[in-house]
Parts: sequence; C-alpha cells; structure tokens
Amino acid sequence: MKKALITGVTGQDGSYLSEFLISKGYDVHGTIRRSSTDFRERIAHLEGNPRFHLHYADMADSMSLMKVIMDVQ
Repeated sequence: MKKALITGVTGQDGSYLSEFLISKGYDVHGTIRRSSTDFRERIAHLEGNPRFHLHYADMADSMSLMKVIMDVQ
C-alpha cells in the first residue's frame, strides 16, 4: 500500500493533494496542530474516509514529527 504524509493538510494545497492521492489509491496521513481549528472544514469531507488519517504534530516540535513518521511507517 502506498502511503503519503502531508504536513499542513488543512491548507488549500494539502487538502487538494489529499483528495488527489486518495483517488490514486494512497493512504494519506496528514498532520494538524492541536491548536488548529481554522480551515478544518477543508478536510471535513475526508475525515470519514478509511484512507485518510489525521495525526497531531507541530513543525516546531521535532519529537512530535518523529512520532508521526514512525507511526506511518
């Protein structure tokens, strides 16, 4: 199974990329900050998809990113 990890999945590019990769058969893993509530509506339609997975991480916290990478592998 092909997997993709997208940081900033709630942004315009991240949400479009998620849709595209899911349509190509990828399991998509996206990161979101715990404090982020803005623009989550951009991915609301993907959240019930079994190929779409959200992970909490912050680009400023390398340990949280490493945990997500290890979980996705």
